[in-house]
Amino acid sequence: NAKDCDTRKQRVSGFEPEGREFKSLRAYQTISWDCILGTPANSCIYTRSEIYNITEYVILCSNVRGNDLKNHRRAAGLTQKQLARKLGVTQAYLSLMETGQRAVSANAVKKLVAALGLPASVLPLPAEHVMKRPVSGLWVASCLGKLGYPGFAYLKKSGSIKNPVEVLLRALCVEELEPRLAEALPWLLLEHEGLDIEETVAFAKERGLQNRLGFTVSLAAQAAEVSPGYTRRLKDLRKIEAALEPSRLAREDCFGRRPKSEAMRRWLCDHRSESAAHWNLLTDLKVKHLRFLS
Repeated sequence: NAKDCDTRKQRVSGFEPEGREFKSLRAYQTISWDCILGTPANSCIYTRSEIYNITEYVILCSNVRGNDLKNHRRAAGLTQKQLARKLGVTQAYLSLMETGQRAVSANAVKKLVAALGLPASVLPLPAEHVMKRPVSGLWVASCLGKLGYPGFAYLKKSGSIKNPVEVLLRALCVEELEPRLAEALPWLLLEHEGLDIEETVAFAKERGLQNRLGFTVSLAAQAAEVSPGYTRRLKDLRKIEAALEPSRLAREDCFGRRPKSEAMRRWLCDHRSESAAHWNLLTDLKVKHLRFLS
């Protein structure tokens, strides 16, 4: 029970070869080391695999900080007592979260999204090893439906929603992604604000997905230019494009399904958009094909 233990924020240096700290595991995880390992917190040294195992038992930090929590509560017109009841915690513990003395847990954030109608982008991302697990097209479609994508509204069943960044990045990892799923990905960037640009770009580079992500962002930006409802997203989308451009890959890749023959490959090369050619992708997907815009 984290409430009864000495809960600390651990900063792990040297976790990545380039000296990155705990950021790749959704930075600064709040861990009750004494409870989990039965050893003094300040004497523990962990390998990468041990940290991955530990993440099954920790409270992951999110994009919501204590002051944000207080502001969201006040905007909703709730007292600490009322919100504490919705979150399933005591008023005293909620006060500790609001003052930064306790981290806002992943479980609390999920309840906040439901209770206060916060955007899904505040939801915590899973640990790095979870992000790398393969997913199916059905998983992508289900997540899109829960996030409100109109093309998969029939899949909007009960269950937890995911951070749009998680859905986007894990979908881009899918080989042979169905066209109806591929054309839905720009919607995630247009519809959901507050995305963690740094983490999104870093993960894409690590997995060699920068071209696929760059093309998705480019499509979203083109859609924002022709759709007044999404004009506000242009600034953030241009930032992502700029961050990805220096790492653009020269190798040829596909977006969605791979061509089944050399003739189909040549056809895609001849009919792809300037944006697809820029990102070295074989696809004929263009803004006019994005059905959610109509």
